[in-house]
Amino acid sequence: MKLNVSTKADLVSAIQDNHIQMVDVKFTDLFGQWHHFTIPVEEFDADEAVDEGLGFDGSSIRGFQSIENSDMVLRLDPSTTIIDPICAMPTLSAICNVHDPLTGEAYSRDPRNVAGKAVSYVESQGTADTIYVGPEAEFFIFDAVSYEAGQHTAGYYVDSVEAPWNSGEMSGGHSVGLKRGYFPVSPYDTLQDVRSEMTRKMIDAGIDIEVHHHEVGTAGQAEIDMKFKPLLQMADQVQLYKYIIKNVAKENDKTVTFMPKPLYEDNGSGMHTHMSFWKDGDPLFAGDQYAGLSEMALHFTGGLLKHINALLAFCAPLTNSYRRLVPGYEAPVVVAYSARNRSAACRIPMYSQSPKSKRIEFRCPDPGANPYLAFAAMIMAGMDGIRNKIDPGDPAEIDLYEEDVLKEVEMVKGSLGEVLDALEEDSDFLLEGDVFTPDLLEAYIEYKRLEEVDPVRLRPHPQEFVMYYGI
Repeated sequence: MKLNVSTKADLVSAIQDNHIQMVDVKFTDLFGQWHHFTIPVEEFDADEAVDEGLGFDGSSIRGFQSIENSDMVLRLDPSTTIIDPICAMPTLSAICNVHDPLTGEAYSRDPRNVAGKAVSYVESQGTADTIYVGPEAEFFIFDAVSYEAGQHTAGYYVDSVEAPWNSGEMSGGHSVGLKRGYFPVSPYDTLQDVRSEMTRKMIDAGIDIEVHHHEVGTAGQAEIDMKFKPLLQMADQVQLYKYIIKNVAKENDKTVTFMPKPLYEDNGSGMHTHMSFWKDGDPLFAGDQYAGLSEMALHFTGGLLKHINALLAFCAPLTNSYRRLVPGYEAPVVVAYSARNRSAACRIPMYSQSPKSKRIEFRCPDPGANPYLAFAAMIMAGMDGIRNKIDPGDPAEIDLYEEDVLKEVEMVKGSLGEVLDALEEDSDFLLEGDVFTPDLLEAYIEYKRLEEVDPVRLRPHPQEFVMYYGI
């Protein structure tokens, strides 16, 4: 349940009024994983939690501190307070920012601090006073998954009642055909009630939900759309969204993955992200230019396209992301923009002609992204476009997947290693206003290369045994 909390006094009242027994504090690591610890209500001190900070070992969190400087503190943000929708015992849950215990300064590698700095930067430049963000995070709901990767063995297995490889055996002959999962009714869509349960829990937790439905991919691909919100609030909601969805699935003997491409030859999961700037209650992206956009919106788009490969290091940050970003699966791999063409990296939705609806949709991100860093990076790229009046070029109004056309257009980089290289070469726009810092970029790139790129690059693939064992 969402609580009307904004101060320490509200926090104390909420604990008393709702008979809270535990207080759970959550924060996000550099790569988007939520972490938490729980305090019995008898030991919880609101002054300490909000002002002084709650101590933890920063050296045990990926990408944070080294062992000789491990002490860090969390400062609770009262405005994020909810009653945890998953815990059986009455538990108050709140999101925290990470701070240095000695200086009290916001920690440069805390993703939530980075997102907050991006918002402050836009405000300080006088560009806008509100940044609205609306991500569409897709995911798969499977019945069972198993996987292993050792020195001498590797493999995975996915099972779903809806999957075509079951030939309808588990679903009474009503399996979803390959790429035919968009909006089928029951009995093909077996997950209506599970998605509805996820949706109700999210609404109870304060997330405004617009719609839920089956997605194009077979074997249980789903989408639950959140209503757009200011940037920092939306990044918080993405973390809560994942938490609720995974736990409701578990309660229903299902399992959820936000990995962008879990199934071969089927659609992957994206996180198309809609963005708009507002000031004094007026939409700044509406105007009399192409597709009803303003000059500011076009320059914002120019910034996204100019820095697109560096952006992908945060927006499509997994080795698996580049199984999705390939032509032919509705994936946005072409560096272009268009009013209606879904194969372009940037799209201008045309469902409504209202100025309030004018926004830029960046289609490359996937739900493996850390929302704080991804949203902040997109805004910083757009701001570079606005500041330098970057022309996005001509819009793409043709089929960008035609073979002859593909030979002529610019495509995004095709691997995590390549976009990390791009980030190293093109990071100045992120450093403006001290939003991102060199130490964050260095730690992020080093971890990604050593812990993600190399283990996939160096490991024999099962398909290689199929193709080459008998050579």
